[in-house]
Amino acid sequence: MKHIPRKRFGQNFLTDIGVLNNIIHTINPQSNDSMVEIGPGLAAMTRLLLQGVAHLHVIELDRDLVTRLQKEFDSTKLTVHSADALQFDFSKIPVTAGQKLRIVGNLPYNISSPLLFHLADIAPLVQDQYFMLQKEVVERMVAVPGSKAFGRLSVMLQWRYHMEMMFTVPPTAFNPAPKVESAIVRMVPKTTPLACNLQHLKATVTKAFSQRRKVIRNCVAGMFTEAQLIQAGIDPQLRPEAIGLEQYVALAMQISEN
Repeated sequence: MKHIPRKRFGQNFLTDIGVLNNIIHTINPQSNDSMVEIGPGLAAMTRLLLQGVAHLHVIELDRDLVTRLQKEFDSTKLTVHSADALQFDFSKIPVTAGQKLRIVGNLPYNISSPLLFHLADIAPLVQDQYFMLQKEVVERMVAVPGSKAFGRLSVMLQWRYHMEMMFTVPPTAFNPAPKVESAIVRMVPKTTPLACNLQHLKATVTKAFSQRRKVIRNCVAGMFTEAQLIQAGIDPQLRPEAIGLEQYVALAMQISEN
């Protein structure tokens, strides 16, 4: 039975076999991997992943697609979790002894940022992540200080992960075709992120980028003094996007110390 893509679930199904093969080659699934796919949809990538892994867990919100997946695949090969990935507890997925989770997926654009932050909470349990996202979002994730794309998403994710844009994907690779280009990002959790209180870092970065057209001194007024900025190695006249991760961590550390 034909499935009509649902806008409310942000469904854009990847159909280009060349792109699919390129993604699988990039992920390089192994038989003993503890692999999780978010949003399997019509299972185009699921089938290819199952050629490599002994067992696969998938998380699907659309109940019609859950039923299709359960009918098409043997439960000894595929475990289907009927759930919202934003609410799902990834720590409950069983892993092979000595292994960590490998998480992959073509993420709906409308939930990509909240889902990335949700997954960041379980980063210590993860080996790596490969996601298809809106190209503009991936550019923000991997942006360097001084570039227009550098912002809150860049700082918070770069604190937690090593990240790399692998390749771009045109709209024509999907059905229906989105209005924007997509890209594959590779995310590897850092074994030892820079030491700081995460809540203090979040508060610092949120405040800094709340008025990104202003200089940092004005952005964080009431939270940090000019002397504290200088102490953290920051020129108070710089704009927020010109300041690197290490300096934001140094500011967050000042909150902890005080």
